[in-house]
Amino acid sequence: MKRVMEAEFFPRNSDHELSPPVLIGDSAVREKRRILIIDNDRDSTRLVKILLERAGGYLVLEENDATKAHQSARNFRPDLILLDIVMPVTDGGEIAAQIQADSELQRTPVIFLTALVTKAEAKAGLHIQGHSFIAKPVSIPDLIKEIEENLPAHAEL
Repeated sequence: MKRVMEAEFFPRNSDHELSPPVLIGDSAVREKRRILIIDNDRDSTRLVKILLERAGGYLVLEENDATKAHQSARNFRPDLILLDIVMPVTDGGEIAAQIQADSELQRTPVIFLTALVTKAEAKAGLHIQGHSFIAKPVSIPDLIKEIEENLPAHAEL
């Protein structure tokens, strides 16, 4: 039976109190950065989730139903969203537009994940709808670099 961690179950700003950071020496263990990955390919989201969480510093929520993506983002309050472009029913561009139109989410960085571009195009610094993008198949070191470049700086504790 999978043990659910508090931070995975309770959305940010919920009424549930999470434990404060634990102090170790002169530095504090910071809260993990919350990443929402939206892609209809369950195998891809599962693999990215595992690899990002193993890299450390990230708490990843998967959403495989594009029609639920906006509500999942509202509930989870991610620090950053990884978003596939080509999905059935609702595509990534529509989801990005919903997020940008939502006053509570509009400042959340979005990185598109897509097989529609080459790695060379992705590295050229181009943007889709003003958002960064990464070519599939995704390189985890490149993904982490892009995430860190797009995440707002950690607040000082």
